[in-house]
Amino acid sequence: MKKQLLILSLATLTVIGRAQTTRLSLYEEFTGENCGPCASTNPGLKVVLDANASKVVAIKWQVPIPSAPTATWSLYKTNQTEIDWRFKSTAAGGYGYAVGSAPEGRMDGQACTVFGATSNHAGYISNAVISAAQSVPSPFSISMLRSWDPGMTVFTVTVSITAAQTYTCAGPLVFRLVMVEKKINYATAPGTNGEKDFYYAARKSFPTLQSGTSLPTSWTTGQNQTFTIACTAPSYIVSKPEVECIGFIQDDATRRVQQAGITRAPNDAENKGVSSPFYSCSTTHTPAISVRNAGTNAINTMTIVPVLDAVPGTPYAWSGSLAPGATATITMPSVTTTVGNHTYSTNVSFVNGTTDDYASDNSKNGSFAVSTTVVPAPIVQTFSLSTFPPTNWYRNNQDNGIYQFSRVPSTGAYAISPLGAVKYDSWNNPVVGDRDELYMPTSSFTGLSNMKLTFDVAHAQVDVSVIEGLDVLVSTNCGVTWTNVYSKYGGVLASAPVTTIAFTPTGTQWRSEVVNLSAYDNSPQVLVKFVPYNSYGNNIWLDNINLVSTTDVKSATTEFNNIELYPNPAQNEATVRISSSKAGESTITILNALGQLMLQQITTIDIGNNTVNFDTKDLASGLYYVVIADKDGKSTTKKLTINK
Repeated sequence: MKKQLLILSLATLTVIGRAQTTRLSLYEEFTGENCGPCASTNPGLKVVLDANASKVVAIKWQVPIPSAPTATWSLYKTNQTEIDWRFKSTAAGGYGYAVGSAPEGRMDGQACTVFGATSNHAGYISNAVISAAQSVPSPFSISMLRSWDPGMTVFTVTVSITAAQTYTCAGPLVFRLVMVEKKINYATAPGTNGEKDFYYAARKSFPTLQSGTSLPTSWTTGQNQTFTIACTAPSYIVSKPEVECIGFIQDDATRRVQQAGITRAPNDAENKGVSSPFYSCSTTHTPAISVRNAGTNAINTMTIVPVLDAVPGTPYAWSGSLAPGATATITMPSVTTTVGNHTYSTNVSFVNGTTDDYASDNSKNGSFAVSTTVVPAPIVQTFSLSTFPPTNWYRNNQDNGIYQFSRVPSTGAYAISPLGAVKYDSWNNPVVGDRDELYMPTSSFTGLSNMKLTFDVAHAQVDVSVIEGLDVLVSTNCGVTWTNVYSKYGGVLASAPVTTIAFTPTGTQWRSEVVNLSAYDNSPQVLVKFVPYNSYGNNIWLDNINLVSTTDVKSATTEFNNIELYPNPAQNEATVRISSSKAGESTITILNALGQLMLQQITTIDIGNNTVNFDTKDLASGLYYVVIADKDGKSTTKKLTINK
């Protein structure tokens, strides 16, 4: 009986709607980041919605069912007020959908069962249900044009609504504009259901979801209303090029959505910037960029203008076939440059022979580093000198954001002087998923065995649900391929209790790490990089990053003519005698057999013979390494035995 009533209802609507216009239906899903059934349902739902993109647009509301995620950067937490209002009953202060379970949906503001679905569960949305909803003509047409300001902080949506026939409703009749992100990929799930990929998530409504923009309740055929809405992108937006606007006309007396629209661009190439490589061991560098088709047309041609160190290069003509939503890695023409850091940006000036419909995402700034120096191990870096990054070290700020690796002179591991440590600022960085890089010098392990990477780390979580991380990767082919040798996240990475203020470690809140690199013994070229993962949580600190061997160690060439260490074995004191033809500074570091820092001091070296005494009375009996480095970081390592 219900099915017969549905058919009769649709037929009746079709008869009276012949003067109306084609409908774009709106599907609203109420899903949750802690909802297990949601995680299993959403992939299949995406397939159905994508297959019907010409008939339906979707808004995904992340509701606190069965519970709210605790991560402050979760989709629910960042848009909680709007989401609560949209899914709750009027008795609970909401709009009146009265959603009680997840995943649950509404089609054009009504129960999905109205259009033939077995239930309102999102898993029952089908091609037939969508076609049934979309086949009901609409009394309105909607045109929506969007433009960003140059800084991509505010965009303006120009909305034009035209009545296809005479229309009257009890009202209120409201136009609502919802900002969504078409695609969000988190490296760490914001909730407990393991879901990391989200599509068309509701992020913010303008001017507000509750009030929307009021429309007349009576229209005559051909009547038009045009208005503009200024939208400021919230700070928690993950990727502005993924931002889209969905608008819809809703009768608040019946909650029926009469028409929907979306701001789509036919020809839109999103320049995602330099994809590889950042680090080059040759002055001839071949950059590659990543470009995504964010429009509705396939892209067959693009004109890309490269800019090296602020100097525009020859425009590059690309041709191929890039489907809507697909991403391509494009190898750009090689450039010849010098050792050091370089800026490299690209601008997509034309798409399919015409100006890009959405120029705000055409340009992307990037950088790369060229280093032809191979530094013999051991490498000892205490970050006690003001220069940062140190000589032959590089940092890659992958998103060109404000926050990246920096040196803090007032902090150091275990509060051992001289101070100086590296901070990765997750406290202030709102870009969840940001992954900057810190590169050590390319190192030679030739003649060395039992190699180890040692470093000190400090981290405190802001909440146990907010997961920061740190990976260390090694390459033997100048960064073409990488091997992960260290990976710690969340509570495993933490060295201090949870704290709700910006974390600066005390002397006791550090942990020493030893990474076995014996697989790279005797390798002529080893490149190591540190890669943190940002969750807008709390800071990650590094200090005393060393590449050392626990067996015989060859010495690098320093500015010193001769170095002697005595007595050896020592008990309570040892002396380093340095003969130098140049004046400068020397850093003397003592490491234990595991490569952990035990003592360190900086001394001024004069021309001629210099003696430096250091206290060993607090060192236990055993084998140690004394690393004597000149002002450029080149070092000589001597074995020292303590015998008490």
